[in-house]
Amino acid sequence: MALRSGAALLVQQYGALFRKNLLLSWRNKRATFLHLFSSFFFIFLIFCIQEAIDARIAPVHLLQERARPGAPGVPAHPALRGQVLRQVPLPRLRLERQRQRAPSRPSWPAFGTTTPAGPFLRASTTMPALRRRRQSPVLRISHGLAVVLSFGTAEEVDAWLYSNPMRCPGALHFTELNSSVIRYGIQSNSTPVTKRGQFEDPTFKFQIPLQIAAEREIARSLIGDSKFSWVVGLKEFAHPAIEIFSAVATVGPAFFLAVAMFSFVLQISSLITEKELKLRQSMTVMGLYDTAYWLSWLTWEGIIAILSSLFIVVFGMMFQFDFFLNNSFPVVFLLFFLFQLNMIGFAFMLSAFISKASSSTTVGFSIFIIGFLTQASYPNHPIFCLSLCYGFPYSQIFGNGFRAIWSLFPPNLLAEALKVLSQATSTPDDPGISWSRRAKCAPKDTECVISINDIYIWLVATFFVWFILAIYFDNIIPNASGVRKPIFYFLNPGYWTGKGGSQKGGICSCIGSVPPLGHVTPDDEDVLQEESIVKAQAKEGLVDPNVAVQIRGLGKTYPGTTQLGCCKCKRTSTYHAIKELWVNFAKDQLFCLLGPNGAGKTTTINCLTGITPVTGGDALVYGYSIRNSIGMSNIRKIIGVCFDILWDLLTGEEHLYLFTNIKGLAPASIKSVVEKSLAEVRLTEGGKVRAGSYSGGMKRRLSVAIALIGDPKLVVLDEPTTGMDPITRRHVWDIIEDAKKGRAIILTTHSMEEADILSDRIGIMAKGRLRSIGTSIRLKSRFGTGFIANVSFAASNGASPPGGDVVSKADQEAVKRFFKTHLDIVPKEENKAFLTFVIPHDREALLTKFFAELQDKQEEFGIADIQLGRLVTLTLTSGTSVQIPVGAQFVGIPGTESAENSRGVMVEVYWQQDDSGALCISGHSSEMPIPPSVQLPATLAANMRHSFLGRTWVQFMGLFWTLIK
Repeated sequence: MALRSGAALLVQQYGALFRKNLLLSWRNKRATFLHLFSSFFFIFLIFCIQEAIDARIAPVHLLQERARPGAPGVPAHPALRGQVLRQVPLPRLRLERQRQRAPSRPSWPAFGTTTPAGPFLRASTTMPALRRRRQSPVLRISHGLAVVLSFGTAEEVDAWLYSNPMRCPGALHFTELNSSVIRYGIQSNSTPVTKRGQFEDPTFKFQIPLQIAAEREIARSLIGDSKFSWVVGLKEFAHPAIEIFSAVATVGPAFFLAVAMFSFVLQISSLITEKELKLRQSMTVMGLYDTAYWLSWLTWEGIIAILSSLFIVVFGMMFQFDFFLNNSFPVVFLLFFLFQLNMIGFAFMLSAFISKASSSTTVGFSIFIIGFLTQASYPNHPIFCLSLCYGFPYSQIFGNGFRAIWSLFPPNLLAEALKVLSQATSTPDDPGISWSRRAKCAPKDTECVISINDIYIWLVATFFVWFILAIYFDNIIPNASGVRKPIFYFLNPGYWTGKGGSQKGGICSCIGSVPPLGHVTPDDEDVLQEESIVKAQAKEGLVDPNVAVQIRGLGKTYPGTTQLGCCKCKRTSTYHAIKELWVNFAKDQLFCLLGPNGAGKTTTINCLTGITPVTGGDALVYGYSIRNSIGMSNIRKIIGVCFDILWDLLTGEEHLYLFTNIKGLAPASIKSVVEKSLAEVRLTEGGKVRAGSYSGGMKRRLSVAIALIGDPKLVVLDEPTTGMDPITRRHVWDIIEDAKKGRAIILTTHSMEEADILSDRIGIMAKGRLRSIGTSIRLKSRFGTGFIANVSFAASNGASPPGGDVVSKADQEAVKRFFKTHLDIVPKEENKAFLTFVIPHDREALLTKFFAELQDKQEEFGIADIQLGRLVTLTLTSGTSVQIPVGAQFVGIPGTESAENSRGVMVEVYWQQDDSGALCISGHSSEMPIPPSVQLPATLAANMRHSFLGRTWVQFMGLFWTLIK
C-alpha cells in the first residue's frame, strides 16, 4: 500500500487534525459557546459602568465645546411665602420638625418670589424694624422648609451655625452706617452635597440670588421706590469640550483581558489534556508531524479568535459605545484579533511547561492577575498606579528598552491601544482613528510615543516569538517519560532533511544520573546463545536482512527519589526495569514477550516506540536507531502500535479516519479501508458510537484496528486481547494470525494460551531480564513436565466408584502394565479409584496410537474415564461440581446439550497462584453457549490432537511460574 510523504502528507495530516478539532469543539458546545459569546457579558458590564458614571455627570453642557456661549441667564432668587422660604431637604441634614408638609422630590433650595416685588426682608420684619433691632436674619432649614431666625450679633450666628451643622444654607449681616448707606454681608454654606450623583453649586443656587435680592430691596428702601429693579445676568465662559469618562479605556483592558482568558484557558487546557492523556503521543508514535499538529491548532483557534473579535466589535456597537462607533471598524477589529492571536501563541508556549490539565485554570488566573496589575500603571486606571509617573512606560521620559520589555506581555499592549483609541473618541467632537490614520498619533496624544500601527507590529512580532518558542520548548523540555531532544537539535541537518538516524544520538534522557548496571551472564543456554549472536552482529556491524528489530543491550533504569517529611527523609532505591536485553526479532514472525506484571514487557515496548528514553544500550528497527531523533522519526513511519488511548468524544469510525490520514493513505482508499478495518474487529455497528461509551474489549479491538492501518512493517501489540470475551478474543487472534504475513509483530501478553497459539518465538521475561527464549515446542521440551493422564475406574456395577466402592485390583494392575509396556512409565499417584501418570515429552509421538489402543481396551480394563492433566473440582453457581484439569480456561458442562444448542454450554475458569506457587481456581464466568470457534480440551482419546493442543498452554503454566520465581 503506497503511503504519502513530505508536503503531501503534511497537508493531509493538517486537514485530519483540523477536522478532529472541529468535531471536539462542536461536541463540547458549552465551552465553545463561552469561547465565542463571553464578550457579550463583559461588554454589558462595561455598558452598565458607563451608564452609572454618565448619570453622575449632571451638567452635560460642560462636556460640549463652548466657543460662543449663549445669552446671559438670570439666576433665580429666593422665594418667600409669608415668613417661610420653601426648600427641599438636603441629604445628611438633621431637620427640625414643622407642621408644614415637605415636598416629595428632593433638590437644592430653589428660591422664587410669591409677591410681585418678592421682598426678602419681609420674611422676618420690615427694613425699619431691622434697623431698630439690629438683628441678623438667619435662614434655617427645618423639615423641608426655610424659616428666618434673628440674632443680635455675628458671634451668636456663628455659635448657632457651629452647633447646628448642615442645617442652614446662609445668613445676612446688616450694618446701617447712616441714613443713606447700609452695609451687609452674606455668610453661606458652600459645601455641595450630592445624592445619586446630582448636585447644584450653592454659589449659583443660593449666594448670588440672595445677594441680588438683598441689594434690590436695600435700593428700593433707600430710594423709596418699591418697583425699582435691574437685570443681572450670568454668562458661561468660553471653554473647550471636557473629556468624557470612558469605561472602555478605564475598565476595558481588564474586561477584554478576561474575554481573552476564556480562550486562553480553554486552549491551554486542550493542549495539556491531549498531552496528559497521551493522545498526542499516540498520534506521534503513528507518524504525526509536529508541524501539522501545531498548525491545525493554530488555524482552529485563529478562526475562533476571528469570530470572537467580530462579536466584541458588534456587541460594542450594539451598546452604542463611541469607542466602537467613531473609531474605524477595521482598526478596532484588528486590534482585538491580533491580541487574541497573540494570547494563543502565549498559550502554546506555556503549555510546554505544564503537565497537568488541572493546572491550566490556575495558570490562566495568574496571567489575568498579572495583567490586571500591570494595567494599573495607566493614569485612567480606577485602582492605583504602580509607577511613580503616569503613562509608564509609554512616555518620552522612559527609554525604548523599558517599552520593549513591557510590550512583551500581551495585556500591556492591549491596555495601551485601548487608551489611545479612547483618547481619540474622548469627546463628542473627536473623530476617532481611521484606517488611513492608524500609523499617526491620536489628535490629543501630545507625546506620540506609540501609534496603533506600532501596536499591531508588536502584537504580530511577539506572536511569532511565542509560536517559535512553543515549538522549541516542546522539543527540549522533557515530557512525562523524560524524553527530549538536544538544545541545539535544529542545527542538525538531518532534522530538516530526514536522512540518517542509524547511529546513536539525538534523543536525551532526563531521568537523572543512575548507577551503571553490571553485566549478568544469562543462566539459560538459549538466552546466552541469542545474546552471543546479537553481540557478534553488532561488533562486526552486520545487518541481517531477515531481522526486523535488533535489541543491543537495552537497559532502562529509574533513579531513586528522595521525599522530605517532618523530621524524616525517605529515599526509594534505584529500579532497573530492563537489564541488558539482547535479542533479535525476525521479519514475518510474531515474537511474544510473556511475563507477569512488572517483568519489563511494556517498558521494552515503550523504549522501542520512543515513548520512554533508554538509559543503556540501543535497538535498531529496520536499521534505524531508537536513540536518534531522526531515526525515531523514520521508525514511526513504518510501525503500528496498539495502545488503549482514545478520544471519548470521537466515534470509532472517526478514529480510523484520523489515523488513516496520519499514516498517509490515499484519500480515495480511506473509506474502504475504514469499513474493512471496522468489519475485521466486529465494530461495524459500533463504528458510529462515541468511544467514551465503548467497553474495554471494544476499545482494545479499535486499538488493534488502528495499529494495523497502512500495512506497517512492524506492529507492536501491547496486551491486545485484555478485557475481551472468549469469542471476540478468538476472532482477534485470527486477525493477528492473518496480519503476520509480510511483517514483524511484537506482542506482549499474560496469557500462555495466547502466546502458544499466535507466536513463532516466545521470550519469557521476569524482573527485567530475559529468562528463556525459543519456540513453543522448544520451551515445552526443555521445561515442560509432560502430559498428566488421570485414569478413573468403574465399580462392579459399571458406575464410577463413589470413593468407598471396591475397584478390581486386577484392572489397575492391567492398566499399569499397559502404560509400562507402551510408554515405560509407572504411576505417579494411585488410590482406590484413580491412577495418575506423568508422560514425558519424548513419548509425545507415541501418544496418539497409545490412547487409541487404551480406548479400545476401556471396557476390558474397567476404565470409567481418561483425563489429561491434574484434576481439581470446579463448583458452579448452580451447585454442580465438575472435575477439570488444572489450568483449563474453557470447560464444558456435561449434560447441557439440547436441540437448540447441540454443543452445550461452558464457563471460563479464572486461575491464580497460591502462596506455594501452585495454581488454584479464583472464579468462573457465567454460563455461555459453546461457540464453534472454541475447542474444549478432550477428555478421551477420541480427539487426541485437539487435546494435546489444548494442554500445551497448561504445561506452560508450570514453566511460567518456575522461571519467574
